[in-house]
Amino acid sequence: MRNRSIPVEALIVVDVQAASVTGDGSLPGAARLLDRTADLIARAREGGAVLVHIQNDGPAGAGDAPHTPGWELHHPVRPGPTEAVIRKTHDDSFENTSLGGLLTGAGVRSLAVCGLMSEMCVQATARTALALGYRVVLPYDAHATHDIPAEPGISEAVPAAVVSRVAAWPLSRDADVTARAADVTFTAPAAAQG
Repeated sequence: MRNRSIPVEALIVVDVQAASVTGDGSLPGAARLLDRTADLIARAREGGAVLVHIQNDGPAGAGDAPHTPGWELHHPVRPGPTEAVIRKTHDDSFENTSLGGLLTGAGVRSLAVCGLMSEMCVQATARTALALGYRVVLPYDAHATHDIPAEPGISEAVPAAVVSRVAAWPLSRDADVTARAADVTFTAPAAAQG
């Protein structure tokens, strides 16, 4: 993991929704995650970067089922030319969504991914971004997940911090995995600057 300033042109905030960060369903470390993602969002806006809030549409009865209190995004959104909400139904934020077109249209070449769940939607989104040729930064302290419960005959419970570390590990070969969200800096895409 690196500790240095890493500039990017976009921030993808994955599934930071009420069901996972507030109340009984809150994931371990939710307060830290919310602090880090709020800071990233504020700095992305200030730097003129593209900011995309991803909102998962869970199945009926799930905590993040559309138009339920748990489905709501935790962080306020300021819709505009550089800030948008994209809804998804798959782990990968690019699959069957307008995310790729939005980033291409804005001239984005580098992005940071944060949010939840580390081993599912964050990892899937980062992998696709890498496959599409984006430079990807994954701030380690700005993604999180739940503990994995024990499964008799398979393993003891796996703490959320371990799950997040394991999720980031295979990405570190191709992405910049930085220890701190504070290391990520933001700039407008070159197309927006010229």
